[in-house]
Amino acid sequence: MGDPGQSPSLRFPHGGPPTLSTLTLLLLLCGYASSQCKILRCNAEYVSSTLSLRGGAPGSGGLCRALRSYALCTRRTARTCRGDLAFHSAVHGIEDLMIQHNCSRRGPTAAPPPRGPVLPGAGPVGAPGPAAPDPCDYEGRFSRLHGRPPGFLHCASFGDPHVRSFHHHFHTCRVQGAWPLLDNDFLFVQATSFPVASGTNATTTRKLTIIFKNMQECIDQKVYQAEVDNLPAAFEDGSINGGDRPGGSSLSIGTANPGSHVEIRAAYIGTTIIIRETAGQLSFSIKVAEDVARAFSAEQDLQLCVGGCPPSQRLSRSERSRRGAVGMDTARRLCKEGLPVEDAYFHSCVFDVLISGDPNFTAAAQAALEDARAFLPDLEKLHLFPSDAGAPLGSATLPAPLLAGLFVLWLCLQ
Repeated sequence: MGDPGQSPSLRFPHGGPPTLSTLTLLLLLCGYASSQCKILRCNAEYVSSTLSLRGGAPGSGGLCRALRSYALCTRRTARTCRGDLAFHSAVHGIEDLMIQHNCSRRGPTAAPPPRGPVLPGAGPVGAPGPAAPDPCDYEGRFSRLHGRPPGFLHCASFGDPHVRSFHHHFHTCRVQGAWPLLDNDFLFVQATSFPVASGTNATTTRKLTIIFKNMQECIDQKVYQAEVDNLPAAFEDGSINGGDRPGGSSLSIGTANPGSHVEIRAAYIGTTIIIRETAGQLSFSIKVAEDVARAFSAEQDLQLCVGGCPPSQRLSRSERSRRGAVGMDTARRLCKEGLPVEDAYFHSCVFDVLISGDPNFTAAAQAALEDARAFLPDLEKLHLFPSDAGAPLGSATLPAPLLAGLFVLWLCLQ
C-alpha cells in the first residue's frame, strides 16, 4: 500500500490514531453487506476483540493480533464478497492500519470472540435469528441495518441539454459527442449529443447507453441502449430483468408509453431511471441511493451528474440570441402554460424553444420537472432559480468523508 503518509484517506487530523472507543462506535454505525458476504461478521469480531484494548497503546500487540484476525476473516469471505464495496474498503483499510501500527502480517491472532450480541443485521454468531434482509433489496437492507431509510440523490439531463447535478447545480451544456453522466462501481451512463441546428453551440442528446454492472447474486451485467426513434423496453440482450440469478427480479424494465417513455428499476442499488423521447431528443432522470452515487474512484472524476458540465462546456442564456426561430414573447408564453414558476426549468424551456423553434420542447422541461418532483425527497429543493443558465445553483455538495483518516468511517462512506 506504500507509505501511509501518502494516503490522505487515512491521515489522522491531529497526528495520532483514533481511540478504540471511536473505532468501536463507528463500526457499530457502519453495517453494509449482503447476507452472503460476511463482512459484517468480520467487523463485529474485530470490534469484540478490541473492546478489551480500550485505553491501551495504539501499537500494542493486542491491536496487531486483532488486525491479523480481521485480515484472516476477510480472506475467508473473499469469494462471496467479490464486488462488495464495503469488503474492498475493509481490505485496503486493514492494510493501511497494519502499516501505521508496524504490525507484521505473520504472527498470533486474537482469540475467537465470545458468543453474544453482534452488529445489527449480522445475526447472533452461531445461533439462529430473524431472517437476514434480502441482499438485493437495498432500501429494506439499509433500513434494517441503520434504523432509518436511506438518502437519495437526483440528477437529470434534458433539452439542449440542461443538466441538474446531484449537487443542485443547473447547467446548460454545449457537450458534443459521448459524455458520461455517471461512472461508478455499479452504474455507467453515457449520453451522446449532436448539434441541435447548424450555426449554434447547443446540442441535444440522441443516444443513451446505460450499463448495470454485475453484482454478486443479484444481477448479471445488463446493457440498455436507446436512440431517437428507438426507445426499447428491453435490455440489449432482449431481457426485461437482471437475469437468472436469485435476485434477478431486483432489476426490471417496463413502459406505459411504448416508444416515448421507459422506466428501469434497480432495487438492488436503490435506483430508478426514467428515459423519455420528446421533440427528437432523449432525456434522462435518475433517483439513486447516496452510497451508490458516491461509489467511485478518483479516476472516475468526469461525471456530469456529479460535477455538472465542465466550465468550458457551459452555455450562457445569452447564446439563445444567436438564433431567433421563435420570438421571446412566444417562447415565454408557450413555456408558461406548463411551467408557471419561472425557475431553472422555465428558463431552460424558453432557451430550448428559442434555439430550436420547436414548441414541443416545452414537454421535455415539464417532464423533467415532474420527475424531479417525484424523485427529490426534499421538495424545497425542487425549484432552482439561476441568475444565468450556465451558473451553478445552490451550495449543496456531496459530503466528503468526515474526519478523513479514520479507517472505519472511510469504510462506511466509500
